[in-house]
Amino acid sequence: MGLLGRQSECEALERLVAGVRDGESRVLVLRGEAGVGKTALLEHLSGSAAGCRIVRAAGVESEMELPFAGLHGLCASLLGHLRQLPVPQAAALSTAFGLSAGPPPDRFLVGLAVLTLLAEVAEEQPLVCVVDDAQWLDRVSAQTLAFVGRRLLAERVGLVFASRETGEEHALGGLPELMVEGLGAADARLLLDATIPGPLDEAVRDRILAEAAGNPLALLELPRGLTLASVAGGFGLPGTMTLASRMEQGFARRLKPLPAETRRLLLLAAADPVGDVMLLRRAAELLGIHPDAEAPAQTAGLIAIGTGVRFRHPLVRSAAYRAATAPERREVHRALAEATNAQLDPDRRAWHRANAAEGPDETVADELERSAGRARARGGVAAAAAFLEKATALTPDPARRAHRALAAAQAKFESAAPDAALELLTIAELCPLDDLQRARLARLRAEIVFALRRGRDAPPLLLEAAKELEALDGALARQTYLEAVGAAMYAGRLYSDSGVRTAAEAARAAPAAAGSPRPIDLILDGMARRFTEGPAAGAPPLRAAVQAFRDQPLDGHEETMRWLLLCPVVGSMAVFELWDDDAFEALAARGVRLARDTGALTTLPVVLPYLAGVRVFGGEFGVASSLIAEADAIIGATGNAGLVYSTVFLAAWHGVEGVAQELIDAGVASAMARGEGRVLALAGYATAVLNNGLGRYEAAIEGARRGSQDDVQGYTGWSLAELVEAGVRSGRPEVAAAALPGLEERTRAAGTDWALGVLARSHALVSEGAAAEALYREAIERLARTRIRVELARARLVYGEWLRRADRRVDAREQLRSAYAALAAFGSEAFAERARRELLATGETVRRRTAQTRDLLTPQETQIARLAADGHTNPEIGAQLFISPRTVEYHLRKVFGKLDINSRRELSGAL
Repeated sequence: MGLLGRQSECEALERLVAGVRDGESRVLVLRGEAGVGKTALLEHLSGSAAGCRIVRAAGVESEMELPFAGLHGLCASLLGHLRQLPVPQAAALSTAFGLSAGPPPDRFLVGLAVLTLLAEVAEEQPLVCVVDDAQWLDRVSAQTLAFVGRRLLAERVGLVFASRETGEEHALGGLPELMVEGLGAADARLLLDATIPGPLDEAVRDRILAEAAGNPLALLELPRGLTLASVAGGFGLPGTMTLASRMEQGFARRLKPLPAETRRLLLLAAADPVGDVMLLRRAAELLGIHPDAEAPAQTAGLIAIGTGVRFRHPLVRSAAYRAATAPERREVHRALAEATNAQLDPDRRAWHRANAAEGPDETVADELERSAGRARARGGVAAAAAFLEKATALTPDPARRAHRALAAAQAKFESAAPDAALELLTIAELCPLDDLQRARLARLRAEIVFALRRGRDAPPLLLEAAKELEALDGALARQTYLEAVGAAMYAGRLYSDSGVRTAAEAARAAPAAAGSPRPIDLILDGMARRFTEGPAAGAPPLRAAVQAFRDQPLDGHEETMRWLLLCPVVGSMAVFELWDDDAFEALAARGVRLARDTGALTTLPVVLPYLAGVRVFGGEFGVASSLIAEADAIIGATGNAGLVYSTVFLAAWHGVEGVAQELIDAGVASAMARGEGRVLALAGYATAVLNNGLGRYEAAIEGARRGSQDDVQGYTGWSLAELVEAGVRSGRPEVAAAALPGLEERTRAAGTDWALGVLARSHALVSEGAAAEALYREAIERLARTRIRVELARARLVYGEWLRRADRRVDAREQLRSAYAALAAFGSEAFAERARRELLATGETVRRRTAQTRDLLTPQETQIARLAADGHTNPEIGAQLFISPRTVEYHLRKVFGKLDINSRRELSGAL
């Protein structure tokens, strides 16, 4: 009959194939309920892709905890091209697939390796990758393929997923989608009439059509095996069952007439979704199943056994598995475990042994624990968590069960599954725990609360856990006190007006570090002294701590990972207190690198916005925007609490009034709902920056006062600087004068060019004559030695304004031109317009720079152009930006066209 009623969907898929043949990448996610026809559309896609190479994979529910299983299935036939990949990429992919031993692979390097592999294969022949049942892909495979899908552009590669519309699979969010709906009424009626022989009562037909809701598989499968009499009485199935369950029952009815040996073989195939024919044969032989047993199932169209094993539909697999009794399932898993090579695939063997276990079994639990270790070594934290969770359930000894439950909870938390982690903590609580285990449990529960909300709930929990740990593990207690201080800073005054000081006092009262202090000990001492004695007292230990972290090797050590998780609050507070732009850059870049290398998805979306803040200060607004977008995508996939800081920060400096104010207000509302008071200080600072740029100085004063109200936040000094400028420009010198002492205390304690440059600019604003000019020049000279390009441009702006008011128009133009050029290039629209108006007032004609003339290049084009100008090759650029060399080449062609240049040698001048 063909694909009835699917003309538009088929045309969309044919256009996708045509685009791939023409040399452009295409990505599409077919979404729809079970049985709506997604698999049939994928078959149509394969049939219409003449001249293309087709590779397939399918997610399988029981494989969801095995890391890289789906990805390996897709790439297995392409691994002959592995030697064409750069050595680091080939090594990462080989380790991820278990083909070689090595350290845990960088999750993003694995993604880049897959991207490069697909691009290399597509150089020989257009490539179409088909992934069915993507909602059942293992987590890391789904995330990797989504990563690849977002970076495909100029390769001859098509990547098409089919996924149920259940909301369970978030990794593919943001990719182009095509919703596959049920058939229209007329087509559904035609399909039903072709399925049911003989006459059918019109009322019964209407009921069937209404319940099927146009679902083709429901219309095809549900009536099978029913008599006309049972059909005439309705569906013959309970009305409370879901459509998928009813379809599964339809398949179950088709299984019943099959010989017992055939049903047993189908159960065996359903229990192991690898699709390995030889494994199926070995296990069948162990169970005494005759080779001819497969024939009836193939004749019935339920399964196809050739070079691989494929069920007609996932519901056939689930029907075969669910129809079996528990002893029958354990029997086939036992056979599959015995048939699986213990050396080549120990983890799958362990998984089958676990499913074959009739009750607690320490031998199997121990094997699963070893599998968890191997999964961690491959970067599969989620898989490690699954193995440990299964091991917990099979552990007979309560004390060991507690140990494994805690380890599983920690792994679940690290893999961004906090709800599952909390469930495992509940299991651990029911077991006998020693004092240290109980304190660790309390700490992990507090950390989960912090990760989920970052609000007022976490600080008291962390303080209580730290207190419990003091007598049990002094080093861990100090780490927990640092987390408590950081959590209190996040909560700010929504937690307590003295909450941070209370946490700092508790930390100071804790036992001192044993032996040589670690970087975390130094940062804790520095923060504790800062919040109990003031900026000058805190600066020396904070400076030592920051240097220690900069010197610490980049590895996945727990101490380093915990520092990264607190980096945006404790780390930013340290570098902001020190006004240390070099440390700001170094720590942020190291944090992102380490989070990427270890695949730490709880940490990466925390440190990416931190690096985005560095880029904003450096005037790289486009790069900052792309980092924030990446963090948002990961947050959407993991469900942890998002961070609005860099979004609000960037919006304020962009200076687009309506957009910025909306983002500031949304950030405040979100923070209030969670009790995350730190955002209130940021919102005040952002409001001051926005309104100082717009020339609305009274509003800037109000924002700056809010931003400087909470002394425990890193924005206080910045807000005081905004308050000085707003006070002077609004004709309220007393406001500026009142802000200067606090600013001076902080900047003098720091003593850096950033700090003293901002201080000099602020003093210049309240000074007159030669003293003012000397201070303006000092500010420019100092800020020119820093990475803080936005503040340098503002120093030139206010100096130019001062020169114009002194009627020194020629000198004013020099400063204002420089300020305007920089601010406009950054994308700081409000400050750029302020500089433009000042230039006009000097008598110079200045054309307003519109978004079209300023934004010639996209953020990614700008990144690629700058890297190319610095001498990097296309493969080097691709490796750094996680795109293929062919996509780099594509972007550079666009850059050359937009900038009207012909070679890389011209890039530096054009940029």
